[in-house]
Amino acid sequence: MGVRKRNSADLRKAEQKTVAFAKLTNIPTSPRKMRLVADMVRGVEVNRALGILKFSNKEAAARLEKLLRSAIANWEAKNERKADAGELYVSTIFVNCAPMLKRLRTAPQGRGYRIRKRANHVTLIVDTIDNKNAKKA
Repeated sequence: MGVRKRNSADLRKAEQKTVAFAKLTNIPTSPRKMRLVADMVRGVEVNRALGILKFSNKEAAARLEKLLRSAIANWEAKNERKADAGELYVSTIFVNCAPMLKRLRTAPQGRGYRIRKRANHVTLIVDTIDNKNAKKA
């Protein structure tokens, strides 16, 4: 392997070491409601985000709090050490639609109303603060 290839591979590995992610699939909440909560913690430092989610009165906040704790644990397992206070932030969080369950509810005169039970997938990526500052420069 050439020197340039090796250097770029080493840089990619070092960058992947600072990033950890967690996914949550098929959550029985509409994506629209989940995005409202996801927007509250996007780009925020991890400890602050946990506080926001803990004291939010939205149902989706409890699920996102658990997902964020999972992402932090994944980062700690990947780097083999505990995360210091103020070291991590939520770099990316996005909500996608999952397959919809289509049902019929009976209606008068032999009709049926469509009921769409929506679900979503959430992906949350945690990164270190020094990478955030390096990306801005």
